[in-house]
Order: sequence, then structure tokens, then C-alpha cells
Amino acid sequence: MFELLLPMLERLGIIVTVAFIITRFRFFRELIDQKTLDRPQQYMAIVFFGLFGIIGTYTGITYDVHSFEYSSWAINLGESEALANSRVIGIVAAGLFGGYRIGVGAGLIAGIHRFSLGGFTGFACGISAVIAGLIAGLFHKKEQPLKLKTALVVGALAETVQMGIILTISAPFARAWELVQEIGLPMIVANGVGSALFLLIIRNVLNEEEKAGAIQAQRALKLAESTISYLRRGLTMDSAQKACQIIYNEVGVRAISMTDNQRILAHVGQADDHHQPGGMILTQATKEVIRTGELVVARHEDINCSDPDCPLGAAVIAPLNRKQEVVGTLKFYVQSEKEVSNVLLELIQGLSALLGQQLEIAEAEKAQELARAAEVKALQAQVNPHFLFNSLNVIVSLTRSEPDQARALLIALSKFFRQNLESTTRTWTSLKEELQHVKSYLTIEETRFVDKLHVRYEVEDRALGVKIAPLTLQPLVENCIKHGIKDQEEDCEITIQIKHVTEGVHISVIDNGSGILPERLKALGGEEVESEEGTGLGLYNVNKRLKHMHGSQSALHISSEPGKGTEISFFIGIREEESV
Repeated sequence: MFELLLPMLERLGIIVTVAFIITRFRFFRELIDQKTLDRPQQYMAIVFFGLFGIIGTYTGITYDVHSFEYSSWAINLGESEALANSRVIGIVAAGLFGGYRIGVGAGLIAGIHRFSLGGFTGFACGISAVIAGLIAGLFHKKEQPLKLKTALVVGALAETVQMGIILTISAPFARAWELVQEIGLPMIVANGVGSALFLLIIRNVLNEEEKAGAIQAQRALKLAESTISYLRRGLTMDSAQKACQIIYNEVGVRAISMTDNQRILAHVGQADDHHQPGGMILTQATKEVIRTGELVVARHEDINCSDPDCPLGAAVIAPLNRKQEVVGTLKFYVQSEKEVSNVLLELIQGLSALLGQQLEIAEAEKAQELARAAEVKALQAQVNPHFLFNSLNVIVSLTRSEPDQARALLIALSKFFRQNLESTTRTWTSLKEELQHVKSYLTIEETRFVDKLHVRYEVEDRALGVKIAPLTLQPLVENCIKHGIKDQEEDCEITIQIKHVTEGVHISVIDNGSGILPERLKALGGEEVESEEGTGLGLYNVNKRLKHMHGSQSALHISSEPGKGTEISFFIGIREEESV
């Protein structure tokens, strides 16, 4: 009996090979992930595990109950011969992973094959193969991971049941009893251990692959984080060059290249003397990736390099997608196709996906910036006609009586509109320039209101170097004139305070006007508030741009009491590149 145990355990080496092969199949990965197989996948699983059972039969050890001799391989069995084999491992694996349907299906294939080989236990072994699949299926739990202990117990149990069926069906009983005494325990132990070993190998292989995938994902994420500051500017030659250089320094390939839909934007690494940026895309494989959006492994002849001594023998080309549209490609060049490993493929796939997301973010930020610019232009378009009409009326009235003052107002008006126009093309301006813009505006308004309006400036010069969004102060001051002091006949006062405080500048625009009703005060700055004389944008747009460009800490703060005036204030933090 123990003479048989060691050869049986030695044959388990075949299980190692089969277990590794089976992890390559998609249907088996679906089983491991506890997903539902479609009908073709179920048939494939039944056939594969059935063939696994047949392999276990053929690699069994023949035992003659008359001569008590063993032979190495099972081909055709005589009437006095039986098999000590590992057939049940494949059937048990089918039932445990796929349920009773796949287990019974695999058992039918392996059982019919065993019956065809003959021997006095042929019929009993054929039936026991089907029952083994049924038993294993009963232990199948879709929502729970399979344990090694379960595989060990089910493998041993299925073989124990087979021994019982042999004793029940095979004749004569005395011969069956002798056979079970000789091969029973070795087969129960070997197949129990084999079933557990099969599961252990599969689990380790898949865990290693998952670990490798996780490492590549982490590596891709690290590279994406390193390139984010460049690709958020969009896909340009400069951003592509810097991104490729970062990737090349971290990835062990011959060269890295990046293209848009038409041109080569960057090439870093070997062959940069003839693979130069700026040229049109000539490689057919690259065009195919742009057309289909699918990753391609290009061979040497597919690269179409004009240099016969080019060290780049193959390339992996991945698409760069932005909103499901291919906007370019990322290329990893290697010396030959042998260097194109699964690890490299996973890395470039993950990295290209992350870079594509960065391009989407860049486009979204660009769209937001364009919206902000359009918002500024909308403010200008609505402010200018009213202000221009009123200003020209004042200047016309002063032309003859006070020509010098009229000339000064024309200069102030031209400065005001010149800065208005410049604001459409600038993202930032200095607080000093913004204050000059306000002074030009207030020079005209003070003249228009004669002695009714007085403006005070409480400004710390060291705060004027801070950068601010254009057209921030002027709408606040205009709001004071249009709404705060419009009903006052005299002593209208506006105070502009600019003070340097810790880590930034505090700015306030204060009037002594009629104030704001409490119910209206709650809505100001947070939503568009229509008024009979205003634009409907004013404070809302200023507040939104302040938060967008300077952060939520720069939101407007409005305090007011009816009859006692209004104060609108905000804080601008000092950026790293600024000095105050």
C-alpha cells in the first residue's frame, strides 16, 4: 500500500503544470472572480476539466489484483487490472469552482473515458466520477472564497466514495476488497492533497499577478502625478517633451515618444538624432492606434524607420484618450519584441489612461478659464455703454466752461477703457493697476456728482504688489454709487481700504449710503440678484471669480444696516512668487 503512495504523490507534479496553464484561460479567471459564465464559457470549462480528469486517468498506475504488480501508464486494462489515479482532482476542481453543473459535466467526460478503458472496476469508476462532480458541486459557494481545507476534505471524500462504489458494484467482491485495501488509502491521501495543492498553486499564481498589477498601477500613478503639472497645460510640444523625459527616467525602455493626431510632439532616449519632434506621423501602426483607439505592438518593419542602424526594434503604442476621443499616442520603444512583456503592457496601458485623464482635466480647466474670460467681457459690455454715455455728457458740458477739466476727464476715460480692454486678455493684474483703474472711474464719477461724492483712499503701498483678478474692485465701487448713495443729496462718501495683514491683503469698499435690507443681504454675492439699475451680474460674478482664482477664503463678506451704509470686504492671499 505504501509502495503506491510515493508514486502517486510524484504524479502530482502534473497538477502543478495543469494548474499553471489553467490560470491563462479567461473562463477560469471568471470562475475565480465569482462571475456568471455564459453558455460557451460553461462548455469550455466542462471540456477543460473533463480533459484534466482524462489526463489524471492516463497518468495513473495500473495494478493487477492477480499478480500484485504495478505498471507505470494506463492504456488498456485487462479484466484483472485497475487504476490508481488522480482523475478525481480535475472533477473536484470543476465542482468546487463552477458548481454541480460543471462538476457533473466534467465527471461525465472523465467517467465515460475511464469506462472505455475497461478493467473490472471500469463501470464503478465511471459512475464515481460523475458522483465526485456532484459532491464537489454541493460544496461550491459563489459568494465565499474557496479554502484549502475544503479542497482537501472534498478531494479525500470523493475518493472515499469511489472506494465504496467499487466495493458495491465491482465483482467479484473479494477481488474488489483486495484492490481497495491496496490502493484505497494512497488514493484518498494523494487526491485530497492534490486537490488542495491544485487550489494553492492557482491562488499563488493569481495573487502574484495581482501583486504585479498593483505594483504597475502604483508605478503608473506615480508617473502620472509627476507629469500632471505639465500635461494640465494641454498636449503641446513643451508639455509632451517634459512628460516623456520624466517617464523615460523611470521606465527601462530604449526611448519614449508622444504624438498628437498629426505630429510627433516629443522623443526622448535613443535614436533622437533621427526620431525628431515636429515631423508628421509616418508610422502606419501609430495611425492605426489613432483610428481604432486600441493598443498596438509594432514590429521593426512596422516602425518604418529610415535609418538602417536604428536601435529601436519594436514599439508599444497606446492611445491617449480625452472624453472617449483619441487625441494622441504614447510610445514605448524597445530593442526587440522579446522585451515587450506583460508587465510593460500593463504599465503603458495604465499610464496612458491616467495621462488621458490629465488631458481631460486640462481641457476642463481651459473651458473654465474661457468661461471666466467671457464673464469678464460680459461685465465690460454691460458697464461700458451706461458709463460711457454719462461720462461723455459730463465732458461735453465742461468743454467750453472748464476745458482743462474736460481734458483731464478725457484722459481718465481713455485710461479706464484701455485697462478694460487689457483685462480681456489678462488673467492677473496687480492691485496697483486695479486701484488705478478704480481711480480713473471715480475721477469721472466725482466730477459728474460735483460736490456730492467724496472718495477716501486708505492704502498701504506695500500691499499693492499682490496679484488680483482683473475687474474686481471697479464693480464693487460701482455698486456703491448705483445702489448705496444714489438717493442721497449730499455728503456721499466712499472709502477704499487696502491693508497688508498676515499672509495677505485685506481690501474693503465702504459707503455711507442707504444700506441693504436683511432679506436682500442674504442673497448678495451668492446668486444673481436682479435690480432695476444694475446688470444682474455685479457682486455675484466678482464673488465667483474671487473664489475660483484665489480660493474660498477670498469670498466676499458683506455687512450692512439700512440707513447706515455698507461694507464689502475680501482677503487676497500672497502667492509664493509674490513679495509684498
